[in-house]
Amino acid sequence: MSITLVLGGARSGKSKLAETFCMSPRTYIATAQAFDDEMRERIAAHKIQRGAGWQTVEAPLDLVGAMASQDNLGTTILVDCITLWLSNLLLADADCLAAVDQLVLGLQKAEANIVLVSNEVGLSIVPENKLARAFRDIQGSANQRVAAIADNVVFVAAGLPLVLKGQLPK
Repeated sequence: MSITLVLGGARSGKSKLAETFCMSPRTYIATAQAFDDEMRERIAAHKIQRGAGWQTVEAPLDLVGAMASQDNLGTTILVDCITLWLSNLLLADADCLAAVDQLVLGLQKAEANIVLVSNEVGLSIVPENKLARAFRDIQGSANQRVAAIADNVVFVAAGLPLVLKGQLPK
């Protein structure tokens, strides 16, 4: 079992890179919700990009439950992405900090190889509104907590990986 966290900015190539770390049998846990046509198009493009050979589970809110349902020794689970999952929880008025606690516990118990994708949101200016600042803080905390227990942490910029911890998974 290994945990790999892939961080980066929007459109940095983190999802594409994360997919290369996943060996069969593999499950893609999608946290996005298609609220509009643009998001439906992005989801369709992601499906085409990753191609065949993936089991897909949609988990916009119950990420930990979805991971547990797919957790088997010798499998790989790709979570794409923590950022959208936290956004969904925040907008649903859920307890995001408790959810991150549950995620960390679930990762520590997992038997599968797990690759998680997450946005690095701390590299820009301080957001101007309270909700955006709350999100940035929750996201930053979640990234730090997952990185602390991960075997590998990779930062992606312009499609290029930079290993922050461990090594690039094969």
